[in-house]
Amino acid sequence: MEVKIYYEDTDCGGVVYYANYLKYFERARTDYLQERGLSVAKLQAEGTLFVVIHAELTYRSPARYGDVLTIQTTVSPTRKTGIIFSHVICHRDDQRVIVEGSATLVTTNLQNKIQRLDPNLTQVILASGPPLTSSA
Repeated sequence: MEVKIYYEDTDCGGVVYYANYLKYFERARTDYLQERGLSVAKLQAEGTLFVVIHAELTYRSPARYGDVLTIQTTVSPTRKTGIIFSHVICHRDDQRVIVEGSATLVTTNLQNKIQRLDPNLTQVILASGPPLTSSA
């Protein structure tokens, strides 16, 4: 996935505001699921929500207004209720690593009670798909 950096994404120093990377991670997760035929809205309508319980980021290099970033996403299971989405955000032109990080998600029902991740859903999420590079 690619993301173009707009002025609104930056802080007063012209660098991407640090919290925006979490939004880019969210977009990458949504695209990752869509590439595998999964709709977050449909899963929610069917009673399954994904909730972030842990997120971490390591900032490697600044991104600035006008840059185009790519996001590479990989997934690994954790426990029976969750999954870890790992992301590497790079500058599209020079492949410089901007941010690395991950988010651990669990599945809940509509009452926010943690539930076991459906094995069929896990299989679809972990399935290889087309190369998943996103731009921020």
